[in-house]
Amino acid sequence: MSIKKFIDHHYRHFNAAVVKDASVAYVDHLNKGGKMLLAMAGAMSTAELGLSLGQMIRDGHVHAISCTAANLEEDLFNLVSNKEYVRIPNYRDLSPEEEVKLRDKGLNRVTDTCIPEESAMRKIERKVFQCYKEAEDKGERYFPYEFMYQVIRKGLLENEYQIDTKDSWIYEACQRNIPIFTPGWEDSTLGNMVVAHVFRKELKSTSVIKSGLEQLAFLVDWYLDNSKDASIGFFQIGGGIAGDFPICVVPLIEQDIKGKCPYWGYFCQISDSTTSYGSYSGAVPNEKISWGKLEPSTPRFVIESDATIVAPLVFQYVTEARAESKSKKQVVAAGASK
Repeated sequence: MSIKKFIDHHYRHFNAAVVKDASVAYVDHLNKGGKMLLAMAGAMSTAELGLSLGQMIRDGHVHAISCTAANLEEDLFNLVSNKEYVRIPNYRDLSPEEEVKLRDKGLNRVTDTCIPEESAMRKIERKVFQCYKEAEDKGERYFPYEFMYQVIRKGLLENEYQIDTKDSWIYEACQRNIPIFTPGWEDSTLGNMVVAHVFRKELKSTSVIKSGLEQLAFLVDWYLDNSKDASIGFFQIGGGIAGDFPICVVPLIEQDIKGKCPYWGYFCQISDSTTSYGSYSGAVPNEKISWGKLEPSTPRFVIESDATIVAPLVFQYVTEARAESKSKKQVVAAGASK
């Protein structure tokens, strides 16, 4: 039984039903010609979400991404050092002394997974620095994701991939040249390292990397351009800046720029946060109506669960459903040609 058929048959009530409803609405949105922005918080890249998200991007079901800077860099870390990661199944039982041992071995723990300092973080730092330095010497400036794309396109890591590139979401995003917005770039390992390069006089300043405000202006241009002939949906994993940054583009255009644009045409959030009007992560979607982000008619869903479990299911459902739609269209077209 396919994942789509399994969900259609078994996911009938309560939180499970929301998984199905949100997946069906995602497919309907795309089938009507809509586009989708994915907002991604949490350590999804270290959780290897690229295994399913890579397919979604490759098939054209995701058209832009807003993510924490950590998610951007950690997918690259995983691409070049996956086999050297260390899994700690009993991470809940670790003593402070055992944590020190991990630190001393250069193993940075994210829940049950340790990212190796030298073979992942420092390896990427050295390659990205080459791109920073080249840009600075030429008087050029780029967004963070553009530097990551340069590393991939220049082949600076080509001989060091440890996973299939189809399982790297940033590699697939690079192939399709989709924009990746990373608000709060400084809140990342590579962001820390840029500041270190400046302090060591290896870079003149941090300005070689375009700022968060410049990313916001770029997002305005992207939204206005892409919403001219398509409804844009919003699929959010977790909360925080990765989600709040991009969804605010609509009230920014409408209320601050005094322009015109359609509201988001679909909204879904996967969150394990307790429902609360005091936290962004726990706010229910209808709160966004009062902020001028969503219309009352916008399909809205909150899946209260662990994104590492739910997101791959939704992505696979969308992938299978879209493949079915494409197959049916081909059959109809073949029949019409006869």
